[in-house]
Amino acid sequence: MRWYSKIAAAALAALLQACATAPALTPPPAPTAAEARAPVTILVSIDGFRPDYLERGVTPNLSRLAAEGASASMRPSFPSKTFPNHWTLVTGLYPDHHGIVANKMEDTARPGETFTMATDDPFWWSAAEPIWADAEKAGIRAGAMFWPGANVPIGAVKADKWPYKITGGTRPEDWAQFNQAITGEQRVNGVIDWLRRPAAIRPKLLTLYFDTVDTAGHAYGPADTRTTEAVADVDKRIGELLAGLDTLDQPANLVIVADHGMAATSSERTVLLGLPTEDYHLVEAGPYASLTPLPGKEAAVEKALLGHRAHMDCWRKAEIPARFHYGTNPRIPAIFCLAEDGWQISDKAPKEGISGGNHGYDNQAQDMAALFIAHGPAFRPAKLASFDNVDVYPLLRDLLGLSPKPGIDGSDAPFRGVLVR
Repeated sequence: MRWYSKIAAAALAALLQACATAPALTPPPAPTAAEARAPVTILVSIDGFRPDYLERGVTPNLSRLAAEGASASMRPSFPSKTFPNHWTLVTGLYPDHHGIVANKMEDTARPGETFTMATDDPFWWSAAEPIWADAEKAGIRAGAMFWPGANVPIGAVKADKWPYKITGGTRPEDWAQFNQAITGEQRVNGVIDWLRRPAAIRPKLLTLYFDTVDTAGHAYGPADTRTTEAVADVDKRIGELLAGLDTLDQPANLVIVADHGMAATSSERTVLLGLPTEDYHLVEAGPYASLTPLPGKEAAVEKALLGHRAHMDCWRKAEIPARFHYGTNPRIPAIFCLAEDGWQISDKAPKEGISGGNHGYDNQAQDMAALFIAHGPAFRPAKLASFDNVDVYPLLRDLLGLSPKPGIDGSDAPFRGVLVR
């Protein structure tokens, strides 16, 4: 036998001996079943999205969700502005009651200070608790991929001296500071990344906010093709959200809303206040004007403004029509003027011709109507009658299993026929 034959024979004998004496190998573990995930609640805001944008043939994802779920043309609260309505959607209170009465406002308790859409001092926000504060206190983790006020610790106190330390308060456990440069795709990816987490630190209530449709509507007007392009783009983002949820096998109850609609405007449709600027202090102008007469000028200002004028109505704050649910909050100035839909109020003539879009008009105007779609395992398909957006908050409480909250302005009555209990 050649040397390599002897080696082969020895190797074979050793192998047979090993097979006879070695312990049996432990079989690999059987694949575990995929995690059974409970539905999460995702509140999505598409700023400035009119319900009739769904009729433009560029929204396959939103249109499918509307057909398969519950949908409606929703009435915003008055004034039909961004911050007041976003706070209404998450508190169930009219702006007059939750304190965010405008995008720009003043408070006699803070003389010389003006609230703007960049203000995050809890003083301005803490008259009402948003849904994520109630959820966190109930042990339901929340994550906010942008929402007006989500970066504010509700109920906290901010020191009035540097370094302006904030004490106390409640935020969502996860939140992101709004930055317009963060793309819609990145926002969706952020939400999906949160949902990839282990169950113990995974949000069960999430918010997601898109601003591009509103931006295009302001710049170009609601009928412009560039606004339609923005509508198509945000629908693509919704498709990415749905795909991400599907990949994770994550069921979700989606509540997709807008804060208001959009009306076409033009500098040719401008109403001038026509008063000496030394007679009053102007807080806001545009679709509405809010102002306070200066001492000794009250009678002159009221005589010039109160009542109906062409394309504008003006009231003392206590006399604003009751249907607006607006006029008792101390942050609302003494005189309030509302322009006709599509017109704007100014203290000076426009310097150049402009066109585009705006909102802030009568909340019952058709142009101000807002999108509402609810889709997921909690909803039956239905076309709902129009309702007030204060009703979204109690719906969110139902989806999260929170008990009804007393003292709010909204009710879940519009949804009782479509909710799967």
